[in-house]
Amino acid sequence: MTTRPPTPSRRALLRALAALPVSALVLGEAPGLLGTALAAAPSSGYATRYTIVPFLNSDDGTVNVYQSDDATDFRLVQASAYTPPSNRIRDASVFKHTDGYYYLTYTTHTWEDVSTTIGFARSTDRVDWTFLYDYTVPITNLSRAWAPEWFVDSDGSVNVIVSCSTTDDEWIFTPYRLKATNSALTAWSSPVALSGIGSNHIDTYIVRIGSTYHAFTKNETAKYIEYATATSLTGPYTISKTGDWAGWGSYREGPSVVQLDNGGWRIFFDGYGDGTYYYSDSYDTFATWSAPTALTTLSGTARHFTVIKETVSGGPSLATGVTRSFQSANYTTRYWQEQSALLNLPVVTSAGTTALKQASTFTVVAGLADATGFSFRDSAGNYLRHYDFRGRFDANDGTTTFAKDATFYARTGATTASLRFESYNYPGYYLRHYNYQLRVDPTDGTDLFRTDSSFVPVTAWA
Repeated sequence: MTTRPPTPSRRALLRALAALPVSALVLGEAPGLLGTALAAAPSSGYATRYTIVPFLNSDDGTVNVYQSDDATDFRLVQASAYTPPSNRIRDASVFKHTDGYYYLTYTTHTWEDVSTTIGFARSTDRVDWTFLYDYTVPITNLSRAWAPEWFVDSDGSVNVIVSCSTTDDEWIFTPYRLKATNSALTAWSSPVALSGIGSNHIDTYIVRIGSTYHAFTKNETAKYIEYATATSLTGPYTISKTGDWAGWGSYREGPSVVQLDNGGWRIFFDGYGDGTYYYSDSYDTFATWSAPTALTTLSGTARHFTVIKETVSGGPSLATGVTRSFQSANYTTRYWQEQSALLNLPVVTSAGTTALKQASTFTVVAGLADATGFSFRDSAGNYLRHYDFRGRFDANDGTTTFAKDATFYARTGATTASLRFESYNYPGYYLRHYNYQLRVDPTDGTDLFRTDSSFVPVTAWA
């Protein structure tokens, strides 16, 4: 028996792709777009980039900026990137507007204080931010306006979903929609409550697939993230999933949902009850989810963030239809080599036999499951695939499972000219060497793992 994490079915991925608007399938058509579906890995020379701007567990007066190319291993871009001129910054949500600027909206006060405003700032590069203004949400007897979340609809309209309470019960929140009435994002429509979600819900995050709006919202009494759907942004929504329906547990908040390169969906949420930030994946349009996994590089530091996904230039390139050998980035005398159908990392030299050089030479082809990824074929026509988390070579049996197991996305490596190869069907798992054997292991966010999983494509040995 083999042990496998749950994987997306080909049918589920095709359903997801079929639901995408045409504009979302065009490279670079919707950079930084929040709300609508955006999948598929970028073409050669481009890269996926996920950005988050969380406030800090130790300081709600500033935010850090992090980025990742796989939605798992987030690395610091800029510490204390933005500090507002007054008040606080919590629950920051980020998106990239059509004017080329990145915009933040955020909660302006601590949870203990009356907070009738939400803040806005912008940046050209995600590093240097300029304060724009604090906006007073026009709701009669407003007590608190918390957790504003950007939502860009498929028609290009820019919205903020904000959780508000009134003075008659300051801890009972209702989600409202504010719609920008100009492209400068300085004027907003009157607040409209999201019908059907109702009071006592906070941190409402929405994504749209086709004509359906999917809302993830925290029930403030139960402390669970619930799920609702509607055919209009403002509702009426039907809450269909309550309690621990997804297996995420309670005392969870700040959900943010983004589509991965392989078509699956990933939710991030703040496990404030245990001090851990989590993610979980779905491949059946949110019906079921993987067990929550801790984001080790962010837990204990980052609080309540949203994620934006972009396609940017300067990504890795790897030619297909050519033979290459793959040199370890941190053990430069060692190369990929097939040994008894397994992929290992022995020393290879010019004095080696022709057979050993041939076993260290592979043909790079378009990915069997996704042509924007890569597959690797040995001289006998067998493909590199993971099985029981071990790299090995087998004949292509024509199944979708094999195609997924044999497909890898190229990510930028830890050293010059090096690449990392992420599993297509286990996002965040990489080919890495351990005891000079090649395995598919989950990233742990360390520099050692990054270099152990980095390889340089070089002229083929044979």
